[in-house]
Order: sequence, then C-alpha cells, then structure tokens
Amino acid sequence: MKIDTLGVQAFVAIADRGSFQSAADSLHVTQTAITQRLRKLETFLGVTLIERTTRSMALTEIGRGFLPQARRLLGELADALVEIRETGVARRGDVSIACVPTVGVQYLPRILQAYSARYPHNRIKILDHASSAVEAAVLRREVEFGINIARDHHPDLASVPLTEDRYVLICHQDHPLAKRRRLAWRQLQSHPLIFAGEVSGNRALLDVALATSELALRSFYEVQRSSTAVGLVAQGVGAAVVPALALQKGAYPTVRTVELTHPVVSRTLVLVARKTAQLSPAAQALYDMILEQATLKA
Repeated sequence: MKIDTLGVQAFVAIADRGSFQSAADSLHVTQTAITQRLRKLETFLGVTLIERTTRSMALTEIGRGFLPQARRLLGELADALVEIRETGVARRGDVSIACVPTVGVQYLPRILQAYSARYPHNRIKILDHASSAVEAAVLRREVEFGINIARDHHPDLASVPLTEDRYVLICHQDHPLAKRRRLAWRQLQSHPLIFAGEVSGNRALLDVALATSELALRSFYEVQRSSTAVGLVAQGVGAAVVPALALQKGAYPTVRTVELTHPVVSRTLVLVARKTAQLSPAAQALYDMILEQATLKA
C-alpha cells in the first residue's frame, strides 16, 4: 500500500491552520495544490475528512478521529528522517568486519582505539577467521569488509594493500637459537618446529615460498592459529615460525624473536570488500581510518 504522505500533510495543515489558503501558504504551494492533495487522500481512504463550502470548512467526525493519528504519522516520519540523516552525518551505527586472527593482536587494536574515541557510540563486531573464511564472510555479506592475507580473491571482491608482515622465528629465551639476531631458513631444518596447519593461509604461503628455495622444514607440532603457537613457545615447548604481527609486544617476556633471511618471506595484508558494496557511513569511517595507516600503496 502506497502511503500518501503529501495528502496527510495537507490534511493536518488545513486542520491546524483553519483554512485552505493558510495551509497552502505554510507548505509553500498553491491553494489548488492543497485542495487536490486532500481530495486525493479522501478518494484513497473512501471517506470525507473535511466538509467545506464556499464560506466555511470543518472536520468531519472521521476527520477528527484521524487527526491525532495523522499528526503522529508525520511526527514519526520526521523523526525517522532526522535519525537517518544524523546517522549519515555523524557516521553512527554498528560495524561488522572480518580479519585473520593475527591482525587482532597488535595491528587492529590501535586503529580501533582511535575509531572508538572518535565514534564512541558505534559498536564493532569482529569475526576472526582463517583467510578463506574471511573471504567467504565478505561475499556472504556477513560483514561489510575484511582484512585478509593477499591471495587470488574471488572476482567479486576488490582488495587494497595495507602492510607487509614478515615471518619470524620465535622461541623461548632458553632455546638454543634464542641468542641469534637472524637466521637463514636453512638453519632451521635441523630443528623441530611448531608450524601452521595445512588449512591455514600462512601455511599455504610459506609452502610456496620455501618450495621456490627448495627448502623443507620439520613440523613437529601443527596448530591452526598463531596465538596457539605463541602460547606453546612461551611454555618452552618449541620454536615456531609466525608472522611478526602475531606477537603482542611486551606480552611474553620469555619469548625471543629472530629474523629469518635467505629468503625474506612476508605476507601482504589487504582490505577486501565487495566491488559493488556501498559501505554504511560507520563502516566507511573505519575503512578510511585503516587505509590512513596503510604503509603500502595500491
């Protein structure tokens, strides 16, 4: 059913102003236009709301009963329009994003802190997923955008590079390699390692990079999340290869970081969104803030 808001507006204006001409003046239209709007509304409703003669006008009984409802309808519409406009101007609203788990350790928190300071009323929902699941969440519209590892994304997605995240070795301070500042990957071949599982985006990237250099590493423990690897290292279980962003600064005083060289292997973090997506104002604000922190250029 199509709601005749212009007709309702005309009816309320006539009732409040007491005449067609005064109502027309208040709405900045002609008297003919105001009359036509009322007639159209009455035809749609199948009732007479205002009795008029050449000299007077008065609300019918139905018109008197409808007037408070009409006022409420216009008031609610005005409130809704103001709320929507304020949402756009102030960029208020809830935001849902997806990211690979390591992004939430030290890269994303400082951006979220700045965002929440600027938009304190906005709630943020973060789905921390494996790389393939981040892509799926964006495609299914479960989230407005995601932060993912650069990969051959779905053709419906667009990606923007953010930063390079280098792979490093982490080990307990008592580990034989803890005093080394840097190591070549070949020097890890004799050490059992905690490694990303086969479904991990990190594992796929490392397998390709190391195969190119004809390297193979011994995976003694396999984990799905880098945070699990960090926890095992902190307890002295073994050494692990993880993205540098996986280790929160100062959180594990017994864990040492060693640079890995020959080759230097890193992953590129990217923003991903649907090519046809129109981000909500609140999501666009967060998207823009993340882009402001990007160290890579598209």
